[in-house]
Amino acid sequence: MEIFSLVIAAVLIILLLIILKGFRIVPQAQIYVIEHLGSFKCEWETGIHYLWPFVDRIAGKVSLKEKVVDFKPQPVITKDNVTMQIDTVVFYQVTNAKQYIYGVERPLQAIENLSATTLRNIIGELELDSTLTSRDVINTKITSILDQATDRWGIKVNRVELKNILPPREIQDAMEKQMKAERERREKILQAEGDKKSQILVAEGEKESQILRAQAKKEAQILEAEAQKQALVLKADAVREQKILEATGEAKAIEMVQQALAESIIKLNNANPNERVIQLKSLESFAKAADGKATKIIIPSEIQGLAGLATGLKAILEKDTAEKNSN
Repeated sequence: MEIFSLVIAAVLIILLLIILKGFRIVPQAQIYVIEHLGSFKCEWETGIHYLWPFVDRIAGKVSLKEKVVDFKPQPVITKDNVTMQIDTVVFYQVTNAKQYIYGVERPLQAIENLSATTLRNIIGELELDSTLTSRDVINTKITSILDQATDRWGIKVNRVELKNILPPREIQDAMEKQMKAERERREKILQAEGDKKSQILVAEGEKESQILRAQAKKEAQILEAEAQKQALVLKADAVREQKILEATGEAKAIEMVQQALAESIIKLNNANPNERVIQLKSLESFAKAADGKATKIIIPSEIQGLAGLATGLKAILEKDTAEKNSN
């Protein structure tokens, strides 16, 4: 009886463990595909779920995150029969977990093979130069083709990039020589253009300097002419002012002489001179007039009378002198 109880207890414990083991938690960004008795039942999204023992099973765990797959280089042949190695990088994401589990066996290998065949078809329509310069076109075409082909597998191809394009060694050497020749040609062109621009700038500078020198010479001549003109004007003004000052001085001198003469006449009239004084003044004036500068002198009759008077005065003076000597 005790053994039976132990067996029942053990069975209950095992059943409890089996029941508890049926609880499953689906993490974020994952989907579980569930089968019931070998057929598709449902898809579990994020959360807690219960898996019935022995009748249900998890057919696959699918991640919804975007994945990046770097495929190894693939040999491709261009339109002009150049063999090269190209490796691709595919960015894809699972959008339908059921189709991803049941749609294709080994999805990554399928995508790789599809990518290789698609790449060969696209590159086969292009020449070498177009292949090297048309990365964006090739990426767009291969992305579109892969996305359409993998849609029934529950896969969304977001982007395909050509990682490396490796032509043969001899092609690379030829391309390097071509690029070197092209760089040398561009260098010579740039150098020639630089020399041309330099010569143009030198010629323009010489032209501008000649124009500036001519303008400076012209302005100097204009300034010199204006200076000479102003000098002549100032000299004429100075001569004119000098003449005006001389004329003014002479006029003032004559005015002063006339004023002095008028004052002397007024004083003489105020003194009421007699006839003999007047005759004596006339004689003085005559003496000044005959100061050795005149070659011909006309003596007025009044002055002739004064001559007689002067002779009489001389005789009187001689007589007075003799008397003084006798005494």
